[in-house]
Amino acid sequence: MLSLTCKASIKAVVYLVSKLETNEMVSIKDVAKEIDENEHTVGKLLQKLVKGNIIKSNKGPKGGFYVTPEQTQIKIVEIIKIIDGEEVFTRCGLGLRNCSETRPCPIHTDYKVVRDLFKNLCNEKKVYELYENVNNGMAYLTV
Repeated sequence: MLSLTCKASIKAVVYLVSKLETNEMVSIKDVAKEIDENEHTVGKLLQKLVKGNIIKSNKGPKGGFYVTPEQTQIKIVEIIKIIDGEEVFTRCGLGLRNCSETRPCPIHTDYKVVRDLFKNLCNEKKVYELYENVNNGMAYLTV
């Protein structure tokens, strides 16, 4: 459903939320290491997230990426819209261009239910909620 880049983006934002309490700015290298992703990919996705006002950045030797308290209230769907687009929530499960209610693919009806549940989850969950689960040891960002 989500691209690998989108999944990495969500993990990166959750990691940055974990640094809010210490007001720590984090480098691309550190984010990539902590979420177990390629530095080049992380650099590009962090730039998109800055442009989308999901995270902030400061340039220079003491610069890096960070989130503001207000940004911890962003819903997961906002990250998905910036990275993968809203089509994620309307796309066919088999990738067919012309799949619809009147011309469904073989999994259309079942997939639509799952896709709608996932959309609701992403519209409800805020990034700080994901961080709280990681912080409490109830969830993990890496294997």
